[in-house]
Amino acid sequence: MKPLNMAILKFFTNGQEACRADVQNALKDQYSGFKAFKDKAMDEALMTAASNGLIEESRLDLDKDGNLIIYYKANADSIAVINDYVKD
Repeated sequence: MKPLNMAILKFFTNGQEACRADVQNALKDQYSGFKAFKDKAMDEALMTAASNGLIEESRLDLDKDGNLIIYYKANADSIAVINDYVKD
Protein backbone atom coordinates (compact mmCIF):
# COMPACT_ATOMS: atom_id res chain seq x y z
CA MET A 1 0.00 0.00 0.00
CA LYS A 2 1.29 3.43 -0.96
CA PRO A 3 1.47 6.28 1.56
CA LEU A 4 -1.78 8.28 1.47
CA ASN A 5 -0.23 11.39 -0.11
CA MET A 6 1.18 9.31 -2.94
CA ALA A 7 -2.18 7.60 -3.46
CA ILE A 8 -3.82 11.03 -3.65
CA LEU A 9 -1.37 12.14 -6.34
CA LYS A 10 -1.74 8.88 -8.25
CA PHE A 11 -5.52 9.36 -8.21
CA PHE A 12 -5.12 12.49 -10.34
CA THR A 13 -3.15 10.72 -13.08
CA ASN A 14 -6.44 9.88 -14.81
CA GLY A 15 -6.49 13.51 -15.99
CA GLN A 16 -9.97 14.22 -14.65
CA GLU A 17 -10.89 16.90 -12.16
CA ALA A 18 -11.99 15.96 -8.66
CA CYS A 19 -12.76 17.55 -5.32
CA ARG A 20 -11.74 16.28 -1.89
CA ALA A 21 -14.92 14.21 -1.54
CA ASP A 22 -14.25 12.52 -4.89
CA VAL A 23 -10.73 11.59 -3.77
CA GLN A 24 -12.01 10.32 -0.43
CA ASN A 25 -14.69 8.21 -2.11
CA ALA A 26 -12.13 6.65 -4.43
CA LEU A 27 -9.62 5.88 -1.66
CA LYS A 28 -11.93 5.08 1.27
CA ASP A 29 -11.62 1.28 1.05
CA GLN A 30 -7.89 1.36 1.75
CA TYR A 31 -7.34 4.61 3.63
CA SER A 32 -10.50 5.55 5.57
CA GLY A 33 -8.92 4.45 8.87
CA PHE A 34 -5.99 6.84 8.51
CA LYS A 35 -6.00 9.96 10.68
CA ALA A 36 -4.90 11.98 7.64
CA PHE A 37 -8.04 10.85 5.78
CA LYS A 38 -10.20 13.35 7.67
CA ASP A 39 -11.60 16.30 5.69
CA LYS A 40 -9.24 18.98 7.03
CA ALA A 41 -6.10 16.89 6.56
CA MET A 42 -7.16 15.87 3.06
CA ASP A 43 -7.81 19.51 2.16
CA GLU A 44 -4.32 20.35 3.41
CA ALA A 45 -2.77 17.52 1.37
CA LEU A 46 -4.55 18.71 -1.78
CA MET A 47 -3.55 22.33 -1.21
CA THR A 48 0.05 21.25 -0.62
CA ALA A 49 0.07 19.25 -3.86
CA ALA A 50 -1.33 22.30 -5.65
CA SER A 51 1.26 24.59 -4.03
CA ASN A 52 3.98 22.23 -5.23
CA GLY A 53 2.63 22.35 -8.78
CA LEU A 54 1.65 18.67 -8.96
CA ILE A 55 -2.06 19.43 -9.32
CA GLU A 56 -3.88 22.70 -9.95
CA GLU A 57 -7.19 24.19 -8.96
CA SER A 58 -9.54 23.76 -11.90
CA ARG A 59 -12.70 25.38 -10.56
CA LEU A 60 -14.58 26.46 -7.45
CA ASP A 61 -18.16 25.66 -6.50
CA LEU A 62 -20.51 25.89 -3.52
CA ASP A 63 -22.36 22.96 -2.00
CA LYS A 64 -26.02 23.14 -0.92
CA ASP A 65 -24.95 24.61 2.45
CA GLY A 66 -22.81 27.32 0.90
CA ASN A 67 -19.48 25.63 1.68
CA LEU A 68 -16.64 26.08 -0.80
CA ILE A 69 -15.72 23.06 -2.93
CA ILE A 70 -12.36 23.21 -4.68
CA TYR A 71 -11.81 21.01 -7.72
CA TYR A 72 -8.31 19.99 -8.75
CA LYS A 73 -6.80 18.51 -11.88
CA ALA A 74 -3.35 17.40 -13.02
CA ASN A 75 -2.10 18.59 -16.41
CA ALA A 76 -0.14 16.34 -18.77
CA ASP A 77 3.26 17.45 -17.44
CA SER A 78 2.19 16.87 -13.85
CA ILE A 79 0.78 13.45 -14.71
CA ALA A 80 4.15 12.50 -16.23
CA VAL A 81 6.00 13.69 -13.12
CA ILE A 82 3.62 11.85 -10.78
CA ASN A 83 3.85 8.64 -12.80
CA ASP A 84 7.63 8.88 -12.87
CA TYR A 85 7.82 9.39 -9.10
CA VAL A 86 4.93 7.19 -7.87
CA LYS A 87 5.10 3.72 -9.37
CA ASP A 88 2.09 1.37 -9.44
